[in-house]
Amino acid sequence: MSHESRTSHQSFSRVPEDEPKKNTINSYRITLSRFSYDFGDRQLDSISSEEILPFLTSITEGTKQATKHSRYSHLRSFFNFIRETLNQNLQNPCDKPMLKKLFRPARAMHWKIIEKETIDEVIFRTTKARNRLLLELMARGGMRVSEVLNLTPNDVDSR
Repeated sequence: MSHESRTSHQSFSRVPEDEPKKNTINSYRITLSRFSYDFGDRQLDSISSEEILPFLTSITEGTKQATKHSRYSHLRSFFNFIRETLNQNLQNPCDKPMLKKLFRPARAMHWKIIEKETIDEVIFRTTKARNRLLLELMARGGMRVSEVLNLTPNDVDSR
């Protein structure tokens, strides 16, 4: 591992950012450890985006788009950190439009919201008391199916 790579990796690993969460630190550690293993003997300014693409592809193979974006962001942040603290002339190989497009964030899921009147009608038409109670607790109490099914008589207060 080159001295520049080792020093920059160690510096970046110790940067306090308003107490990052343990999982965030571990996620950065995974990405940067693998990067260090693959590119540790190289000068950072010699690494091209053409080399970053297969690297990111290999460490994100079989993962969800959100994970791919996270790993890409970790690496991009690492290069930005080096540029800001050690080498202002360093070109970030992760800034290529092709990489940004391949590792963009996953699209947010849009839930279809059922109208209150429809929910009320479903509950009203339910004939079994047990099922009606389940639906009422989920709709009015905001409980999940698993939470409702795990209720016991001891969980109910006074009635």
